[in-house]
Amino acid sequence: MTDDVVGSGTIARVVDMIATQGYAVAANFLDRASVAALRANTLRFERAGSLLPAAVGRGADRIARTDIRGDRIRWLEETTADAGERSLRDALEALRLAVNRELQLGLFEFEGHYAIYPAGAGYARHLDRFRDGNARVLSIVLYLNDRWRHEDGGMLRLHLTGARSIDAIPRGRTLVAFLSDRFAHEVLPATRERLSIAGWFRCRA
Repeated sequence: MTDDVVGSGTIARVVDMIATQGYAVAANFLDRASVAALRANTLRFERAGSLLPAAVGRGADRIARTDIRGDRIRWLEETTADAGERSLRDALEALRLAVNRELQLGLFEFEGHYAIYPAGAGYARHLDRFRDGNARVLSIVLYLNDRWRHEDGGMLRLHLTGARSIDAIPRGRTLVAFLSDRFAHEVLPATRERLSIAGWFRCRA
């Protein structure tokens, strides 16, 4: 497997980590060209004003709360002619099929969005699964940042059992996947703008 190809070995490692610990952090998940294209899309949407403040809650209770989460988002379309998005969809579909084959999670579809966190913005500790619904099964974040350094901050902190936690550094091409109902998590503030694709694999209602 070359550095720029999502291979079966990468998929297998992600599935194995989910099976053994409930989460996975995988560097170099998607090829450089696709990540660069997705990063360019995000910045283009930002310049056009089509990234909107994200909200919390659902339905009638959905509301923008910048004190809880400070990102701006744009939802991915189900069908697209964009090459970067097609590569992302292909890689995530390969992951979905492997997870279903090995772990029997019943993943049916992916919903996701572009996201930008301005410098200093974060997302308070939360679970991705709603209390009154179990559709979200596996949460996914793919980072699009270029030349990210540890001192830039912006880590995704997964809270494990007890007082333990792990921090995933948002370096470009890194994928984080975790069981949506099991891990509370938070996005720590960064000293620079942070870009990602975030979303969930859902099961059938």
